[in-house]
Amino acid sequence: MSTSKILSNTTYAQSGVNIDAGNSLVERIKPLARATARLGTQASIGDFGGLFDLAKINYRDPILVSSTDGVGTKLKIAQEAGYNNTIGIDLVAMCVNDLLVHGAESLFFLDYFACGKLKVNEAESVIEGIAKGCKESNCALIGGETAEMPGMYAAGEYDLAGFAVGIVERSQLLPKKDEISSKDIILGLASSGLHSNGYSLVRYLISQSSIDIYSAPPFQTNHKHLYQALLEPTKIYVKSLLPLMKKGLIKAAAHITGGGLLENIPRVLPENLGVVIDSSSWEIPSLFTWISQQGNIKTEEMFRTFNMGIGMVIIVSPEKVNEVIKELKTEETVYKIGTVSNIKKEVIIL
Repeated sequence: MSTSKILSNTTYAQSGVNIDAGNSLVERIKPLARATARLGTQASIGDFGGLFDLAKINYRDPILVSSTDGVGTKLKIAQEAGYNNTIGIDLVAMCVNDLLVHGAESLFFLDYFACGKLKVNEAESVIEGIAKGCKESNCALIGGETAEMPGMYAAGEYDLAGFAVGIVERSQLLPKKDEISSKDIILGLASSGLHSNGYSLVRYLISQSSIDIYSAPPFQTNHKHLYQALLEPTKIYVKSLLPLMKKGLIKAAAHITGGGLLENIPRVLPENLGVVIDSSSWEIPSLFTWISQQGNIKTEEMFRTFNMGIGMVIIVSPEKVNEVIKELKTEETVYKIGTVSNIKKEVIIL
């Protein structure tokens, strides 16, 4: 017959969960959330749910658009380097850029931060990045969840997920597949780096070659250390593209994430059309060249894994191309990278 030992005066903290640390974090991030407030919300933290007043914004026939995402194993590099200041920007960018391709204005954002042991300073740095991304996209941080789960995560590890909601007039909803036709122009907006895709492959190459992430980058960059170049935050395209979308100048947009140009552009095309991309129309950043050479990776594999220097693609009619480029050039580096063609749901890269 087994007997169990009766413990006395056991606390939650003894199991590895520190309620006081969690409360401290909430108090620290309240000002960060308040700084992201926009019309429709006070962006307060601490309630059971986040509130947004749709009556405060002027939409006649609105459709809500939602998105959720993470930043993948880019987190592992941030954690290894102990540099957590910008990973929150990536989290917001991956969600609001997905809303943007539907022509949607970002309204509010919620985050989920999970760890084995809560380090308040570390978590605050992450959420500072989230707040920065929210301000850049005019998206209010109205809530979130911090979960301390001993045994679920190894020491020094945390995980992130983000959730965003946007709004668009029904008449402005993208993509406008019925308006896309052959000879339409494909414009590519430069990425800021890897964004948040392909990091498992990059980390594999680093591991196989025993590369020190603190060493000088083996490719052209303004960063002093390799980890800094790899952690360059994902570009947020909201401010530059949303006004053009509201003017009706853009027929479709594709956020170039996992699957690269090859798999993301077809998602916004009608069934009877494809695109031809001229890869010589932009200079592929040396970061991608280094990755390709480091792993002897074939060109097609590179284009279906990474953004290759193009973070967002838009489809524009030929007569509006010059106007769109002129508008974008103040905020973005933009290239004419291809055309829509009568090839069924296919992307050909020359």
